[in-house]
Amino acid sequence: MGVQSKLTSKGQTTIPQEVRDYLNLAPGDRLTYTFRDGRVEIGTRKLRAVDLAGILGTPPSGKSLKIEEIDEAIMDAVAEDDERIQREWREGID
Repeated sequence: MGVQSKLTSKGQTTIPQEVRDYLNLAPGDRLTYTFRDGRVEIGTRKLRAVDLAGILGTPPSGKSLKIEEIDEAIMDAVAEDDERIQREWREGID
């Protein structure tokens, strides 16, 4: 069985304590809403700097990168993530 909360006239709701505990939520945490098969899934978006380590892969050994190369790698990673988000959004709408 799930838990319920009431929606206010301003479109706000209180996240029940059981849900906050389950997701380990704290004030200021950001939530994500994913649409899937006529349902909405709520998750957290908690990232620390250390969680991003290695996201761009490992540079070739012995080679240092120029700032332009780092910027390009970041933009490529962002573009791939953006494509994934848009694809998931379209799949959730269909």
